[in-house]
Amino acid sequence: MVNNICYADDMVLLAPSISAMRELLSVCEKYADDHNMQYNADKSEYMIFQSENTPTTDLPLILKGETLRRAEEVKYLGHIINSRLSDDADIERQRRAVTVRANMLARRFQRCSGEVKRQLFLTYCTSVYTVELWSSHTVEAMRRMRVQYNHAWRALFRLPYHCSASGMFSAGRAPGWAVLLRRRSASTRAVIFASDNPILCAVRQWPESPLHDTWRKYHVSFL
Repeated sequence: MVNNICYADDMVLLAPSISAMRELLSVCEKYADDHNMQYNADKSEYMIFQSENTPTTDLPLILKGETLRRAEEVKYLGHIINSRLSDDADIERQRRAVTVRANMLARRFQRCSGEVKRQLFLTYCTSVYTVELWSSHTVEAMRRMRVQYNHAWRALFRLPYHCSASGMFSAGRAPGWAVLLRRRSASTRAVIFASDNPILCAVRQWPESPLHDTWRKYHVSFL
């Protein structure tokens, strides 16, 4: 079982119970002492993913003599994770980001040619960070994201809001929202299935996971 994820100086510990987490923290404390390192407890927090047996009171976790605070939502490497394992907050974050970028493009490049606008849209509005990881969300959250993505193209090309989304993307040779989801999911799946990384191998070996179920819904071809 994977019990830690590290990227540069960002570390995540994963444990099935409070006692197991305390053991992991003890290992970290010993490593820090042996290598003359220091953890910043003020920037460290813990989250308990909700289930039927999730405790309602905070359970003390100590790091270097300081009690860690419990969080219901954190951002790790730019992706929002909450205790309900819902992607709605991260989808809303990306929806707002697309809105800001689309308004900036429409304001600054309104006199540019259609091809320039198309390239700007592909560069700034299709790079929706971690979209391929959204596997637990409400229909409304994804609908709002799709509508904003469509509006971004309309705003850039000054099209009426009632025009067909599929028609305008087809005419403009740009991916619609459904196409973007399929492409990104297929690309991520290809990376996972070609990797020897133990974390990605764990994802690959769990075909019943919500992530795989979501990719199937996007009509990704599974070999």
